[in-house]
Amino acid sequence: MSQMHQQTAGAAGSTCPGCEEPLEAGDLFCGACGYDLSAQPVGAADGGDHPTIAINGAAPQAPPAPRASDASSADWPVAPDVDSSDMPVPAHLPTDLPGTDSAGGELSVDAQVAPAEPDEYPLPAPGARPEPEPADPRTALPEPTPPAGTKLCVACRSGRVDPDGYCENCGHAQPRERDHMEQELGAVAAVSDRGLRHHRNEDAFAISSAALPDGSPAVVAIVCDGVSSATRPDEASLAASRAANESLLDALPRGTHPQQAMHDAILSASEAVNALAAEPTQAREHAPHQNAPACTLVGSIVAGGLLVVGWVGDSRAYWVPDDRSGPTVRLTEDDSWAAQMVAAGLMNEAEAYADERAHAITGWLGADAYELEPHTASFKPDRAGVVVVCTDGLWNYAEGVEEMARAVPADSAERPLHSAQVLVGHALDGGGHDNVTVAILPFRVMPQGAGSA
Repeated sequence: MSQMHQQTAGAAGSTCPGCEEPLEAGDLFCGACGYDLSAQPVGAADGGDHPTIAINGAAPQAPPAPRASDASSADWPVAPDVDSSDMPVPAHLPTDLPGTDSAGGELSVDAQVAPAEPDEYPLPAPGARPEPEPADPRTALPEPTPPAGTKLCVACRSGRVDPDGYCENCGHAQPRERDHMEQELGAVAAVSDRGLRHHRNEDAFAISSAALPDGSPAVVAIVCDGVSSATRPDEASLAASRAANESLLDALPRGTHPQQAMHDAILSASEAVNALAAEPTQAREHAPHQNAPACTLVGSIVAGGLLVVGWVGDSRAYWVPDDRSGPTVRLTEDDSWAAQMVAAGLMNEAEAYADERAHAITGWLGADAYELEPHTASFKPDRAGVVVVCTDGLWNYAEGVEEMARAVPADSAERPLHSAQVLVGHALDGGGHDNVTVAILPFRVMPQGAGSA
């Protein structure tokens, strides 16, 4: 016989097994939650003690206890009502609900809240490299030793000097070689300085010694002063001093008379300066107002008891005796406007040299010079002394022979380099308005005697 499904209605006084809402007799579904009461055994619904017997004869098992996370036992917060404004309902925070960890314990508030994210993550600048850590001084390698001959900066003492004359490390301009020059050859010495006003040294000198055919020494000093109004005066003075010195070193050992050798040396110096005027056409196009390089020259030879001087221009030579018992003598005459006025009897020396045209030269070495007339003279001093060969950078501050005698140290014959240094310092102390060059040649009296100066 077929069996029909028996529907059990709720009994009076029972509660819904789903929501525990009171039931009335004959309810097939819970009025509160809609629970299907027909699927619930009557005994379960009415709460009676009617255990179901398992078909395998085992004792009935009690239903599992509800867990704390079940929906029926969770303490849910009440959602706020939505008001008439269109503002959204506030969101719930993670701390609004209690939580448990894997062991069943309660979570702390800090554990439930994730760490805050930073607003921005700092990024390194494009192409930036991290700063290197300071080197350990115990393992740092020493600075490499610069190659031999490398010039080091006079300011920082560590940077190398580039070909343009500036330090590669600190950029300091280095002193040029010709700003201050000193040389000593035992029996002759010379010093040249840029001075305090000029941006470069346009003076030059050459000193040397040679042996005459009889074996006696011949000492030479050449001093040149570049004409500032001419083009490349520094090159002119250097070329003239070198050419004159080489000419003398060639002529004197061959037995040429010192005065003739001096005359020929001045001509050689003139040719060297004239050669500087032969510039490429392109140079003239870029600087059409250039003129020929030019300079003055004064030289002296001490050989065989003879004192020879030669000059062109206004550089000078002075004779200063050691004991100062004899007179100090100027051995040259200037090729200048003032000297011409005095020679012509138009002015006395004081008036001529007080004129603004006094130092305008009337003779020089250069391609645009007038007819060249080298001046030479020979003397035989009767006592020991020194020859002072100098540019106007010195004698402008010791123009008279008495002033020059006072400026020259008493021990110049024994210390020519020191004497030249003192005289250059005298000019610098006086103002240093021009380049200063001084050469000192000691003169010793020959045993056989000599004439007067």
